[in-house]
Parts: sequence; C-alpha cells; structure tokens
Amino acid sequence: MAHDPAEIAEIRLSTLAQLMPLGRWQVQLAHDRGHHLLLWITRGQGTGLLDGGRIGFGTHNALFVPARHLMALDPGRGCLGQALLIPASSAIPLPTRPLLLRIRAAADQGELTGLLDALSREQSGTRALSATAMESWAQLAAVWLRRQSDHDDLPRPGERARDLSRRYGARLVQAFDSGATVAEHAAAIDVSPAHLTRLCKTATGLGASELLHNRLEHAARGLICTSPAGLGDIARHLGFASSAVFGRFIRRRTGLTPGALRRSVQPK
Repeated sequence: MAHDPAEIAEIRLSTLAQLMPLGRWQVQLAHDRGHHLLLWITRGQGTGLLDGGRIGFGTHNALFVPARHLMALDPGRGCLGQALLIPASSAIPLPTRPLLLRIRAAADQGELTGLLDALSREQSGTRALSATAMESWAQLAAVWLRRQSDHDDLPRPGERARDLSRRYGARLVQAFDSGATVAEHAAAIDVSPAHLTRLCKTATGLGASELLHNRLEHAARGLICTSPAGLGDIARHLGFASSAVFGRFIRRRTGLTPGALRRSVQPK
C-alpha cells in the first residue's frame, strides 16, 4: 500500500481552497507533497511552516515548495490564492529550495497573475494541445519564479535552530513512518532529543514530537479518508506497533476512532 505523497501526472491549477477538500488539516498539519507547489496569495494572510521555520504570508506573496519538503499552511479567514501543481518528474527547471517572495512591483504581480489566468483558461477549455500549452505557460511561470528568487524572504542557512529544524524535517520526510521515536530520529541526525526539541520549538513553535505526530496524523487521515485499505494495514504501514496503539493515537488527535473518522467522510 503506497502512503507516500501521491505524484500527479499532469500540471494542474487549483485554488487554495481546493488543496483542502476534506478539511483544513490537509494544509495545516506538517506534511510533504509528491509534486512541486507554487502558491500565489491574492487576498488575506496566514502563517505556516516552510524551510524549517515559521513564516507569515499575505497578499501578493508567492510561496514555492519543492516536492518532498516539509511544509504547513494556516491561511487566515478569507485568505484566497491560486496553486500551481507541477509533477516532480517534470523537466521544467525549478528552484531546488523553498522560496517566500513578497512581490511589491505591480508589473511583477500582474505578470504572474496573467500567467496563472492563461493556465486556468487552458485547463478549463477544450482546445487541442491544451496539455502542451499548459506546460508552456508553466515554463513561463517557472522563469518568473527564478527571476524573482533573488528576493527570497526566507532566512539563509546559518540560523542554528532553523538549520537543525530543516534537517529534522528532511529526516521526517524520509522516515516519519518508520516507527522510530523522537530519540531515534535525533540520533540519526547526531543530536540529543532535548536539543532537537528545544531548537525545533524555537524555529517552528512546535516540539520535535509534535512535528512527528503532525506528519503521522496527516498521512493517517489521508489514508483513512481516501483509501480502501484496512485500518490494521494502515497502522502497520505507518509504523505503529499495533492497531490499538494506532486507534489511541487517532482518537487523541481527532477525537474520533479510526472507524468513526472514516465514516465521517463517507456519503450519507
């Protein structure tokens, strides 16, 4: 049973709201994606986790998250945006690190808005060669992104807490479902659990254990709510010692048993 972030086969444009059809947990909990994500905020503001630390974002901010990078978003009330999803296997040249761009020039804002509008027209239309056209428009969006990358507002490497949190995030992307404890994850990146927890809290506002549990909850909810896999199979594949331990984890995190959580999203 695959439970890694699902790859997408084609370039896709969606709204911010469409990234969370099952609930805000789909973006709020720390997770990684199997595709690259360019998010353009058109109204409102919010906070999040990106590149190992807390961020704030607002209108006319662009966030770029490469595939398989730990992230979380907490959009505020009324926050709106567009999201460009690009397959991880795409040959489009993209930045290799996350970016937070605060776009102040009206011409630059208008350029990206125009590119996304063109993508939207191709996606919703019925013209021949629409997939080819979408790739071409996405190529131009990638050029825009790379031109703006010198204005990245994320801290450069060198902040001790953020650097360690970034390493821990990369570790969780690879091994959150291994059944390892925080102490074992800390040993894998050569720090003590106490030091890891302290610096993660400084960088993200969350301790090492909470980040791990966020990632596990996101994967568990996704599988419970969208896959036909048995609950026991899900527990095993996410590294839980038993179905009972898994059930207690889900109930503590969501207030529901795994079975009740699955039934809550099924058509009445």
